[in-house]
Amino acid sequence: MTDRFERSAQVVAQVNGLPGYPFAVIAHPVANNDDAVLREKAAIAVQRIVELLTQRAA
Repeated sequence: MTDRFERSAQVVAQVNGLPGYPFAVIAHPVANNDDAVLREKAAIAVQRIVELLTQRAA
């Protein structure tokens, strides 16, 4: 999701019993970004997603 909606997603996660749920967040906006900017945002998201999928909860 984009950073503009991060707080809303945190609230929804908390309401659904998942406080602190981790998200991959990219800079807002996405619309009207050229391909190079979208690729950069995607690379940032992929890096975060890999971290989320491979980290172990303590």
